[in-house]
Amino acid sequence: MPAYQPTYPKTYPNCRHLLREGALFALFALLTAFGVFAQEPGAGTGVTSTTIRIGSVLDLDGEARMRGTALKTGLEAALRSEKIQGRAIELIVQNDSFDPKKAIEATKQMIKQGIFAMIGNASGPSVKAILPLLAENNIPAVGFSIGVDYLRPGVGGIVNFRASFAQESKLVIETALAAGVKPQEICAYLPNDAGGIANLNAIKVVLAKQPAMTETANKIQQIIDMSGEEPNRNGIGPVGFYSRHTQMQVRPGYDSLKQWEKTANTQCRLVMLVGGTNPPTSSFIGYTRYKGEKWTISVTSQVEVPTLLNDLRNYQVADKIALTQVVPALDSSLAIVEAARKDLGDRFDSSSLEGYIVGKMFLAAMRSVKGEISRGNFLNAVRGHTFDLDGLTLDFTGDNQGSDLVQFYSLENGDFKPQTPQQAQKAFQQ
Repeated sequence: MPAYQPTYPKTYPNCRHLLREGALFALFALLTAFGVFAQEPGAGTGVTSTTIRIGSVLDLDGEARMRGTALKTGLEAALRSEKIQGRAIELIVQNDSFDPKKAIEATKQMIKQGIFAMIGNASGPSVKAILPLLAENNIPAVGFSIGVDYLRPGVGGIVNFRASFAQESKLVIETALAAGVKPQEICAYLPNDAGGIANLNAIKVVLAKQPAMTETANKIQQIIDMSGEEPNRNGIGPVGFYSRHTQMQVRPGYDSLKQWEKTANTQCRLVMLVGGTNPPTSSFIGYTRYKGEKWTISVTSQVEVPTLLNDLRNYQVADKIALTQVVPALDSSLAIVEAARKDLGDRFDSSSLEGYIVGKMFLAAMRSVKGEISRGNFLNAVRGHTFDLDGLTLDFTGDNQGSDLVQFYSLENGDFKPQTPQQAQKAFQQ
């Protein structure tokens, strides 16, 4: 709520000995310190006697707008008509257009208005940009729908629902190796930004443990260590990069991968797209098929799946696409999934389900708060505890991440089908 702004008259008929303005300021400060002037509960923290205000900054009109809109839909469905200690949940959503600068301004505005927590944000560069603001103002970051490493554990009150991109990458790499793909044949196509570099580091950690990969790992580290906002990282190692501002221009990244194949005398049997959004992901896949590449391409949970499937149909891509997901299968019999299906209707997909789960996770933690509603008590209710979200168990006893679920899918007959580890290996067979 807005800060109380007192006004001071020049004269008081019966208190002429306190007419000096400085004395009145001092008196007001003293009375405030002893609580004489009543304030709303939790004033300045987004908590009033009737509401708990939380914020979310999402891309609603940029390159990740489909996912941002789906996450917003899931959050709203989960929180609708819910109350905590008699207080309604007020969700304020701001659009950042996939722009970190806009995310910072939106976050500052929410902090000024007063929010209890930030929930469900999804853009890697935007998330990294606002984390210092949230930490500085002791605002919890809850269920950010992205698997970047700087949320694990990260600085400040961070509460993650989902598995990390590192876990998704590890599953894909291990599955490919088990199918006979050599470590030297594993490549990546990533955005040239903070999120892309964080995800490249996760890939490097896994590959560096493989035999005869020291030189390649050093090349990857050279790329990671480059300074500047968007240095030219192409043409150095087994990675192709694209700029967020020119995501449809896939050729520079593609050429970087072809150059690596030539200089390293290898082939990219697996190209990993980690954390990428839909336009650059589908454009890259379409271009590589146009060029006749037989690469298997893996995609992480950051994409909006219905949009990706439509794009793949338009590019006539029907196979050799792997997908990892961090939410239960959409046809799961878990009660929370059935509830999401009912509440979301035709807007039910993996992204809206993730938003829905994050919303329910927030509610479960808030209902576990002992005593008054405060940010500290909220974090204490999460840390070291487990939650049962209608059949979905979240465990915070060891870290700040509730779920380690990663499911492998392969493109078959125009849709992504869940795969056992043995079935998944078929996606990498030549």
